[in-house]
Amino acid sequence: MATVDIHNPNREKVGELDLDDAVFGAEVREHLLYAAVRYQRAKARAGTHKVKERAEVAGGGRKPWRQKGTGRARQGTIRAPQWRGGGVVFGPRVRVHAFKLNRKVRRAALVSAISRRTEESALVVLEDWQLSEIKTRQVTEFMKRFELADMLLVAPRDERLERSARNIPSVTVLPPEGLNVYDVLRRRNLVMTRAAVEAVTARLTGSRPAVEGDAA
Repeated sequence: MATVDIHNPNREKVGELDLDDAVFGAEVREHLLYAAVRYQRAKARAGTHKVKERAEVAGGGRKPWRQKGTGRARQGTIRAPQWRGGGVVFGPRVRVHAFKLNRKVRRAALVSAISRRTEESALVVLEDWQLSEIKTRQVTEFMKRFELADMLLVAPRDERLERSARNIPSVTVLPPEGLNVYDVLRRRNLVMTRAAVEAVTARLTGSRPAVEGDAA
């Protein structure tokens, strides 16, 4: 079982925490990371892309010229694909891009992503982080203090913290129940509060009943 230092926002060590190897020290399986990211990105697609096919383009109700005798190629309608303004052949249609990925696979992928950040020493655990006011500077100063170029911050919902970080392009803030593979891999550093570590561990080890809609 790995042990990680617990810091306060001023980077002062305030204790240690034993991490569950089932979540923070598991084998990293690359193919699951690929499958989970592909699943998330496909599910997020709107699928509203659409072009008009030949039957949907207005006009072209009559034959442009007679079949024979003109010396030109036969044409049935000016709305055929080879005509300017005609319908599109095999164009995109409105559809759902999402596909099924088993819950066990999604959870195993999230465990792999968290374990990857842990083995890279890119995991920072905080005792807690409460802001007295909405101030972006407090978040940027925290990142400088910990020498972080970017971060995924996982902490219980806090409006002041979320609003202080939302204008920083390199920072993502999520509650423990929203932790997902794509965001873990998108940021090089994972910052979690002690409460978030406990909540994520309980969620991924089955210590509590699964909640419908969990991102894992």
